[in-house]
Amino acid sequence: MSRIVYVNGEFLPEEEAKVSIFDRGFLMADGVYEVTSVLDGKLVDYDGHLTRLERSLAELDMPEPDGMDALLEIHRELVSRNNLKEGCVYLQITRGPADRDFLYPETPKPTLVLFTLAMTLRRSPKAEKGLRVISIDDLRWGRRDIKTVQLLYPSMGKMMAKHAGADDAWMVENGHVTEGTSNNAYIVTQDGTIVTRQLSHDILHGITRAAVLRFAREAQIKVEERPFTLDEAKAASEAFITSATTFVTGVVEIDGVQLGDGTPGPVSRRLREIYLEEAAKQAV
Repeated sequence: MSRIVYVNGEFLPEEEAKVSIFDRGFLMADGVYEVTSVLDGKLVDYDGHLTRLERSLAELDMPEPDGMDALLEIHRELVSRNNLKEGCVYLQITRGPADRDFLYPETPKPTLVLFTLAMTLRRSPKAEKGLRVISIDDLRWGRRDIKTVQLLYPSMGKMMAKHAGADDAWMVENGHVTEGTSNNAYIVTQDGTIVTRQLSHDILHGITRAAVLRFAREAQIKVEERPFTLDEAKAASEAFITSATTFVTGVVEIDGVQLGDGTPGPVSRRLREIYLEEAAKQAV
């Protein structure tokens, strides 16, 4: 049985789902997206994802699509129709179809698409083993705080990592780590302080990031929001990433340099446990 997806007001079998070849998301990468995790059939951090989605639309002067006021119900209906217990719901909004022109259409009709992905989240093998990352130059555009569908360079970064026998790549700009290809990056110093880059146009304002930093401070773990260098990262006691589908996942190697004993460290393991517990309690 195929998945049921949502396209512009209709729930359809995925084989019947279509959007125009003139859609600006296809022609211009003129679109934004969100990914909301699902645990036990419920949505994790939904309000945070909705708030960020609205911000992305506003930053790109993109109008809200029809159905925006029913997004929560649409998410829940997709989860129900696909009997999704664990995984995520992917949402994408584009400026819609128009003649190919660099100028925005004067009367856009935005496209709204959602679909589900079944994934193992709680007992992820990568979370248990930890990730090996390489460093690459950050060659993305300057507005990384907007969650756009312009994901070619992150895809290239993941392929670079794969070809190097690693799991992911951390991007570096002016000597400092910005973030991972699809996640925020952190180190834990030898005195137990969590260090992660401060919010700006340079990184995505991660929803999981915000929750994890709040939980860390509540657990009396010191947090510093500032840039850190690759050398700092390689000398750290541990490192980790956060994202909507990886939650908190330890990094055990950077550019071939092992961190600690080569397994996810105690801070990242503790934060993952706290996040999973709180996320399950607060899911809607």
